[in-house]
Amino acid sequence: MASEDTGRLAGAWHPPRSSLSVEALLVCEGRRFVVRDAAGARLAEAGVASVEVSARVGSVPRRFTFADGSLFETVDNDTADLFLRSAGARPGGFVHWLEQFRPRLVVIVLAVIVLAAGVYRFALPALVEVAIVVTPPVVPQLMSQGTMSTLDRAIFSESTLDPTRQAEIRAGFGEIAARSEAGPEAFALNFRHGGITGPNAFALPDGTIVITDELIELAGGDDDMILGVLAHEIGHVEHEHSLRQLYRAAGLAGLVMLIAGDIGSAMEDILAQGGGLLALSYSRDAEREADRHSVDLMLAAGRDPLAIDRFFARIEPIIGNERTTSLLATHPATAERRQAIADYVAERTAERP
Repeated sequence: MASEDTGRLAGAWHPPRSSLSVEALLVCEGRRFVVRDAAGARLAEAGVASVEVSARVGSVPRRFTFADGSLFETVDNDTADLFLRSAGARPGGFVHWLEQFRPRLVVIVLAVIVLAAGVYRFALPALVEVAIVVTPPVVPQLMSQGTMSTLDRAIFSESTLDPTRQAEIRAGFGEIAARSEAGPEAFALNFRHGGITGPNAFALPDGTIVITDELIELAGGDDDMILGVLAHEIGHVEHEHSLRQLYRAAGLAGLVMLIAGDIGSAMEDILAQGGGLLALSYSRDAEREADRHSVDLMLAAGRDPLAIDRFFARIEPIIGNERTTSLLATHPATAERRQAIADYVAERTAERP
């Protein structure tokens, strides 16, 4: 029985491993694709299922690749779709499906946004916690060394605080650190002249804690104030706030990169140097947690648990506008936060015998 011709598609045929191009027709005879030249001679043929057809992408020429390596190519994509449909093959690719119906792009974009929000809200925090658990000690050390080196080059200078005064503060810090879970050997107190940062104190992931001469001067000889701030920084270390902040930033950068493409050196900066530990700022929850830690350590050491609140009370009227000080920019002292400190002190004091 003669085969049935169900369609013709004009294009060019390319023999295997050759740059030769021959004007030809692609026809479908039954369940076979046949390439014929202008005279009707067969140039190639194969079963429909064995011919590899490129997906439709805009006006890019469609290619039909045969098992022997020969290639039929056509620029008539609309006819090619009809031809493939009549042959029982899928006419277009996924990309062309998107291009044909633009409203679907809106749906897909919305789906990506919802997915990204879900990852940020639920998956990212979980992944951060996993990363914290599996992080080897050398990683926080390298991050801290890189950040400290950058700050020393760009901002800080050697402390001008009298060595005797430094020793007094170190002794008090040792008493506070001894009450921490990690113990005093887990922390290293460093004094720096703050320069443009002014009065400030911060902690790095490996337990390095820095306090500036300006903050000590601002405390006016009140050691409990100074130790209350340092106990707060110990809380940041013990609760791994800096490391969580870095992993969250790295995860967010990765999410942006996944959606928008390469973000350049941002990821490298975050992971290798900590990006200045993202300006050493923490979330409100992290600050509240560190505040409570300060209260607990100061109580355990027999010191004034309201010392850090008293420090905020002193610095606010001196600075005037809390947004102009580096300390309050990284440790925002809102009225709500100070009230929370007072409430927690009252709660912990009531629990003590």
